[in-house]
Amino acid sequence: MDLDRVSEVLHDEPPYRVRQVWEWAARGASTYAEMTNLPARSRALLEERVPFSTLTLVHQATSVDGTVKALFHTREGHPLEAVLMRFRDGRRSVCVSSQSGCALTCTFCATGQMQFRRNLTAWEILDQAMHFKRIEPVDHVVFMGMGEPMLNIDNVIAAARRLPDLGVTPRRTTISTVGWLPGLTRFVDEVDEPIRLALSLHAPADALRSSIMPVNDRYPLEDVLAECLRYFDLRGRRVFVEYVMLAGVNDSAEHAAELVDLLDRNVFKVNLIPYNPTGMYDGSARETIARFKSVLDAARLPSTVRLTRGRDIAAACGQLAVEAA
Repeated sequence: MDLDRVSEVLHDEPPYRVRQVWEWAARGASTYAEMTNLPARSRALLEERVPFSTLTLVHQATSVDGTVKALFHTREGHPLEAVLMRFRDGRRSVCVSSQSGCALTCTFCATGQMQFRRNLTAWEILDQAMHFKRIEPVDHVVFMGMGEPMLNIDNVIAAARRLPDLGVTPRRTTISTVGWLPGLTRFVDEVDEPIRLALSLHAPADALRSSIMPVNDRYPLEDVLAECLRYFDLRGRRVFVEYVMLAGVNDSAEHAAELVDLLDRNVFKVNLIPYNPTGMYDGSARETIARFKSVLDAARLPSTVRLTRGRDIAAACGQLAVEAA
């Protein structure tokens, strides 16, 4: 739903008409015909000139665990994917993409193997969430799909600020970054809403991190963690650390001890992520993950092990990619 285009088409109508269109779309309407408080002439004009969604649904798959993955194309045919995760406690969380592809080429991430196409607009980001809202109510959104959100900071924040209209509060919105410093600094400086921050860390030292995440050569750990600490000082909110467990790469007890030395236990909470293989690495064994976590627990560094969702449909963390894209 491109409200900018809606506003252009309805320029002769009262300004509140655009607000009415958005309210219907945000509540889960799937056609202009459902917007019964708009004049029939206005609905017909919108139907003719403004596609209801900025994205075209190409394919949708459902996992055995209830996770749903949707493949969309932009108007030019650029691919992107989004995921609806259903949890037993009733949570419905949507993982949205901020870019088609990704230019940062983290070696363990399938998206990094795709061709980067472009940043997504705020409306294209929102349409991913609204697609699933039309299936069922959603209450969490995570910017952890394709792309680096801090490379598209303006559109990401614009989209996040409209999510409450869909029923997703800022406290239930999480933006993840690999540590793209210019965007992260702007996020810390400019965003007053209590949106959660997550850092894709994946290694406790610069040399190892640079070997699997080239972005670290440009923005090393010291600088990135300094911005995370500033976020905590300004907001009083913990930073979530994502740490994918790669067998024989970053999963030893020694790596865990380095992580303890690196992170302030009052500021950071670590989310250990079982690796979903994309061809280059093997995932750590359950016993290895448990041993790693025991080191963090002994040091009282808060940590959890992420529940893997949608692996059978390549919808799990790090798996989002479009073949031959």
